[in-house]
Amino acid sequence: MSLRTFIKRLQCSHSSLKTLPSFYFSSHSNPSLPPLHLQTANHLQPQNHLEDKDQDPYSLLKEDPIEICTSLWVKTFSSPPQASFPNLTGFLSKFDLWVLAYQRSCAEVTGTFPPRNAIHTHVLRDLLSLRNAVIRGQFSWNKKTQQYIRSPNDKPLKKPISKRKLQAILESSEPCFQDRIVQEVLLMIVEPVFEARFSPKSHAFRPGRSAHTVIRTIRSNFAGYLWFLKGNLSEILDNVDRNLVMACLEKGIKDKKVLCLIKSALREPVRSKSNDEDNEELRKDKKRKGTKKKILNENEPKPYPYWLRTFFSFAPEEAAKVPSYGHCGILSPLLANICLNELDHTMEELIVEFFRPCKLDSIWKYSIDDGCHNPSWPEFVPSSGKEKTRKMDYIRYGGHFLIGIRGPREDAVETRKKIIEFCESTFGLKLDNSKVEIEHITRGIQFLDHIICRRVIHPTLRYTASGGNIVSEKGVGTLLSVTASLQLCIRQFRRLQFVKGNKDPEPLPCTPMLYSGQAHTNSQMNKFLETMADWYRYADNRKKVVGFCAYVIRSSLAKLYAARYRLKSRAKVYGIASRDLSRPLRESSGSNNSAPEYSDLLRMGLVDAIEGVQFSRMSLIPSCDYTPFPRNWIPDHEQVLHDYIKLENPKVFFDLLRSIKRQGLSLPQEEISRIVWDYKVIGVHSFRSDGDRKTKNDPQEVPE
Repeated sequence: MSLRTFIKRLQCSHSSLKTLPSFYFSSHSNPSLPPLHLQTANHLQPQNHLEDKDQDPYSLLKEDPIEICTSLWVKTFSSPPQASFPNLTGFLSKFDLWVLAYQRSCAEVTGTFPPRNAIHTHVLRDLLSLRNAVIRGQFSWNKKTQQYIRSPNDKPLKKPISKRKLQAILESSEPCFQDRIVQEVLLMIVEPVFEARFSPKSHAFRPGRSAHTVIRTIRSNFAGYLWFLKGNLSEILDNVDRNLVMACLEKGIKDKKVLCLIKSALREPVRSKSNDEDNEELRKDKKRKGTKKKILNENEPKPYPYWLRTFFSFAPEEAAKVPSYGHCGILSPLLANICLNELDHTMEELIVEFFRPCKLDSIWKYSIDDGCHNPSWPEFVPSSGKEKTRKMDYIRYGGHFLIGIRGPREDAVETRKKIIEFCESTFGLKLDNSKVEIEHITRGIQFLDHIICRRVIHPTLRYTASGGNIVSEKGVGTLLSVTASLQLCIRQFRRLQFVKGNKDPEPLPCTPMLYSGQAHTNSQMNKFLETMADWYRYADNRKKVVGFCAYVIRSSLAKLYAARYRLKSRAKVYGIASRDLSRPLRESSGSNNSAPEYSDLLRMGLVDAIEGVQFSRMSLIPSCDYTPFPRNWIPDHEQVLHDYIKLENPKVFFDLLRSIKRQGLSLPQEEISRIVWDYKVIGVHSFRSDGDRKTKNDPQEVPE
């Protein structure tokens, strides 16, 4: 080695040591920690780190990350359902995906999505070091003493930190920023592989699906079922066997590097503090929050507004729990769906085995996908004879599932027994009958804050008989009803201290908005009411439930304004501010009588316009959305993928051309070419005729 090369490497190693956190060189740190520091410094491998610093990150930015993700989605959806992918390291090594993962992580931490050209060079170099560490197997989860890249909210350490602060950093439960970036990259790679394998019966933690798709599917596909099985598998969302997750992952992924990275993330974090100590710290934090106002940092995102936090508190039991496995973070919901996908496919096989059609039945005669006799009214099932078609359907949202059975109760008991045996053999869960309840449709089944029940109706059926005569006769059938649970809504309001009492609830003042202005308070509550109206969009009693929510919010605000402006009663507030509280309120003391009018202040821009509280009358509340849901519905992005894959297949075009020739039709290309040819021919003829006319009409020039 030459002297010049040695000096150059020495300077680079000295500059790399400057990037280490300052507590590596602190004299106040714990005496038992220096070996950890030395081990971390040795683990950094300065030679590899030097290579990363010499490598230009801009030379690796060659492709669009959206195109890379799209190609992976197309590849997975065009492959057979049981296909496995042995090589995903190529996608893991693409630096463009890491830049996109960094942008998403910054959007989560700071609240703003940084543009690609606004990322600094040193950040790209640190991101490149993180990528290389993951590929070389040098990355460790939750390694707070070895951070390749830091959060944009982290302030640079200019002086050594104390022993107590260092211990608090090492024992804090807050995840590392670089872990979030790695989780984003893994999510972009693993999600398309298993989305192509997932069952359409699951709707939670998946793109394009939500609780609304569950309600609409129940309304369209669960009409006519007598017995319902409601199961709770939330234990899988709390804790899961690592070997089970890896066995399910290996069915779709054979790449050892990706599997080892996820396996290491499934390890439970080590917590040195007990639960009692954690509870004490939470109490202290609550006391501090109550006494001291929090000041946000420069890049720290604002907390959720009050209306959104209030709506999150209305989350149903089925959607309140989000899985969290070890250091997987945002990967945990996907891993939970991968495990529960085994139950979905098993239930699909049971549905096919259970189906026994009856020719006397007016709906299901030949196959499971026959559907309803009337697609515009799928909730209605006409009564049939003694023999009925035996049929079963299944749907799952997170760790909760719902099974509808058309048949005797013995079939429901046998199905429950099979589910319990499957969960014990596959997931290791010992379920009892209380976790898988059997309920009849007449009692009402609660699922996602909605009550599923039925009503017997006698509609007038009109049809055209032989001879063209229109016959009208009374029919008998059942109508599936999906209504919102008013008692559960009251219970949620009581828990949030909006009302007191149960049977006849009395609204309470909205104290969290005590120090907010009237315009801001009304706008916050309007957003909450709009969200609640959208949540109960597919409930039969939408007007009743949303009207009750509007009454509670309006009365709560009226009591709040009565206390704030010293008006003593709600009646005086309504008399001044009207029923929707849209007029400005003032205190009744004489000191404010000389204040300028609200209209003058609004004209000068010194106050905000006051919105009236929505849904002050029942006529303003929208009705239930009865739009029929397609039976074989898939999200829009999956439909686009299937159409794109068809267009890439030349066999589709050959079959289309063959069918067109067989039917004697003409192609659009032929029609266009014929139109163009006729236009050209007519244009040439018209040009020649115009030229002949000009030569005949023009006088001959006489030479001078």
